[in-house]
Amino acid sequence: MSDPVLTARALLRDRFPAARAAFLAGSVLTDRRTPTSDLDIVVLLDGPPAPNRESLVYRGWPVELFVQTEAAWHGFADQETAKRRSPLLAMCADGMLLVDRDGLGASLQDEARRRCAAGPPPLSEPEHDYQRYLLTDLLDDLRGCADPAERVYLVSHMLQRASELVLLVGGHWLGEGKWLSRRLAEADPGVHRALSEAAAQAVAGDAQAFAAVVTEVLDMAGGPLWDGYAIR
Repeated sequence: MSDPVLTARALLRDRFPAARAAFLAGSVLTDRRTPTSDLDIVVLLDGPPAPNRESLVYRGWPVELFVQTEAAWHGFADQETAKRRSPLLAMCADGMLLVDRDGLGASLQDEARRRCAAGPPPLSEPEHDYQRYLLTDLLDDLRGCADPAERVYLVSHMLQRASELVLLVGGHWLGEGKWLSRRLAEADPGVHRALSEAAAQAVAGDAQAFAAVVTEVLDMAGGPLWDGYAIR
């Protein structure tokens, strides 16, 4: 396929000639690029058709378009920040600024970088306890699990929960799918490696090491929590 940057520039000329700003982001700009990588493009317009999101194929490339107005950009960034996971901020902070007609692109990129560096909102005490409770309950289920199919689902869910707990307690941004793995690998390579390796063993049938690593994660977060836990 053609060069991703040249393709993105051509798409912007064809589809959004009046764009105030545009960013190209994603794995295509890194050494993680694969044959299935797509072009993630954030576009800033003055009005309709923004805000909207669209998936398409352009010159052989799969493309994800995130089309925003300036006001919508801030609204989405705030919503995502409250969830402690902001793909929009990450795309604009780490992406390549392709269009910037009036300085808006540079301004948003500076803001995105500041907000990403500042990290997500800290966990409240009730949120912290709830995360510990959920993982403790799942760990008890795993220890009593005798069904191989159920164990696969439990391990998958626990891997996500344990990874998220490490990130949340450490004040790091969350991610989904492969981005959860990448966030944890960056924040705590040792825990990432231990969880990943032990999870594979657990799915194969031996969950002892995985249960031990999850217990260590719980201990890092204040210890298991089940007996006496209450939501008030």
